[in-house]
Amino acid sequence: MGGPETAKWYVIHTYAGYESLVQDTIEKLIENNDLSEIILDIKIPMEETIEEKNGKKKIVQRKIFPCYVFIKMVYSNDMWYLITNTRGVTGFVGPQGKAIPLGADEVRKMRLEEKVVESDIAVGDSVRVISGALVDSVGVVEDINNSTQKVKIRMSLFGTETEAEVDLIQLDKINTNIE
Repeated sequence: MGGPETAKWYVIHTYAGYESLVQDTIEKLIENNDLSEIILDIKIPMEETIEEKNGKKKIVQRKIFPCYVFIKMVYSNDMWYLITNTRGVTGFVGPQGKAIPLGADEVRKMRLEEKVVESDIAVGDSVRVISGALVDSVGVVEDINNSTQKVKIRMSLFGTETEAEVDLIQLDKINTNIE
């Protein structure tokens, strides 16, 4: 069996509403059986959304992929058995329940791993947004938070100067040096 360097991300299918129970149960399984070298991470991707109820707006956490839990582990038949016999789990995502690891591109798109982005973007640089809701918008960097990998940019949106916060990975520096 390989070590932590051979761990890959897999997708577990659960019953509706059982995602947190499955995550808690697997975390206890890791702790009780000393599996921290085999199961490295377990996540339920969430996003903040604004919901309006009775005229009041409030920010709530919503599951991006209901009925799915993502697990980074070193796969083996023993691990398959342990995970699939966890209460609330219906099986791994893959043909006939055989676990198929996610590709690097899928892991990046789902933001399962927090990678620190090295960038030459600095305050005052002109940038273009390359993904997300503000795609193709152009602005000027006002502030960079390296710990959260977030950047505040000032841009003209619908004819109004607007400040927006985007992920560093969503930006591309515009080269203004014309020689």
